[in-house]
Amino acid sequence: MKTYSAKRLSLSISVFLLIFNFGFLLIVSERDFQSVYSIISIFLFGAISYFIVLFILNRYINEKLKPIYKTIREVPVSGKKGRLLEKFKSTNIFDVQREVEEWAKNQTLEITRLKDLERYRKEFVGNVSHELKTPIFNIQGYVLTLLEGGIEDPKINVLYLQRTEKSIDRMISIVEDLESITKLESGELKLNMVNFDLVKLTEEVFELAQMLAHERNITLEFVTKSDKPVMIFADRKRIMEVMNNLVGNGIKYGKKRGHVKIGFYDLHETILIEVSDNGIGMDKNDLPRVFERFYRVDKSRSREQGGTGLGLSIVKHIIEAHDQTINVKSISEKGTTFTFTLEKAK
Repeated sequence: MKTYSAKRLSLSISVFLLIFNFGFLLIVSERDFQSVYSIISIFLFGAISYFIVLFILNRYINEKLKPIYKTIREVPVSGKKGRLLEKFKSTNIFDVQREVEEWAKNQTLEITRLKDLERYRKEFVGNVSHELKTPIFNIQGYVLTLLEGGIEDPKINVLYLQRTEKSIDRMISIVEDLESITKLESGELKLNMVNFDLVKLTEEVFELAQMLAHERNITLEFVTKSDKPVMIFADRKRIMEVMNNLVGNGIKYGKKRGHVKIGFYDLHETILIEVSDNGIGMDKNDLPRVFERFYRVDKSRSREQGGTGLGLSIVKHIIEAHDQTINVKSISEKGTTFTFTLEKAK
């Protein structure tokens, strides 16, 4: 595409005027145009007309385009002022078009981002409401039953109070998990970085999960048991939370007589941790969303297994707070594997 700047346009107009003037004088005048004076006067006329036209065009373009650029600069993009043309210089119409198109593209991307955030907000509010609704209704039902005379019945009063306590505990867990995620995202929650043995921590996790694993007839084991410690530099309490969550998920969604295995692999500056099971697995369409808050692959079964639906989201935030990454791969009915890295001990 050809570009027509103000200078080129002015030159074209002045040449046209020069030719027109020359032709007009040639027709109406009998002067000798071969003289030096005549040639100089014609080109002087062309030069003067060029600068006059250029001045008029520049002034016109500035008057028309400056308000547009001012508007663009006033509109924020992603929380920042538009960066187009900090100082108005260009008089090239196609430069203006290109720059405005770039601005429009940025605005379109910003609108798309805001729509995604709005959709996520609506989903999040809906999920929180849904997760809290069940324990609230349970508590309401138990309390009403007790108020209507159940408190006098020894067969149900203690039982309903115990169930009420469980529902309250579930609500507290949801609120605490949400608080943890908020603190991790905002950086308010500071990590207590220390050197510790990952093998020993994993053994502690296995001990805590042994009862649940025994109930489901699932074995907990290392891929390769090393007698040597695997020393890492991280927040021990938070990594304990990560391992508990991943091992717990492997047990809850594992198949009977299945297994949950943990392996450690040396990657020079980091240690790769792999937590795998041979459980029900996930469909590939679910994988991009498994770390979202309250996202459940099988909603009915997930709630039967307990949990707040925030565990994997917390896991992701904890690993990212350590400036590391976590990934997941899974095949439906064959199992799931989570892998993440942690920094070696200093």
